[in-house]
Amino acid sequence: MKNKTKKRQAVVRNLAELPWIQYPGHFDRALSKEIVSPNTTDSKIFDYRISTYQPGAFVESHVHKVQEQIYHFLSGEGILILDDKKHIMRAHDVAYIPPGVVHELHNTGLESMVFLVITSPFKDE
Repeated sequence: MKNKTKKRQAVVRNLAELPWIQYPGHFDRALSKEIVSPNTTDSKIFDYRISTYQPGAFVESHVHKVQEQIYHFLSGEGILILDDKKHIMRAHDVAYIPPGVVHELHNTGLESMVFLVITSPFKDE
């Protein structure tokens, strides 16, 4: 008997198909759509999201053991705190956050802050 492996499937979708989710540790309408992840596709390593934070929304201070993250800001503005250093983030700014860096993000602007979050690996183990 042959060992048959299931062929992984490509996925095409529109963002309107995905629900907004407020994850634990995110507050005051800090919402994300899980675009590509093991939960939504056959991806084994990526967690790719679009997030929107309303004015005043934030994610609390946290650190990842092994995950690397990229934040790519599309619109709005806010403050990204990396190991206690504050950075004003606006459209077209990109931040790379390696494992072990304590970080938090606050929308301190007057409009929605929209940004992409790329995380790898999917689980922080």
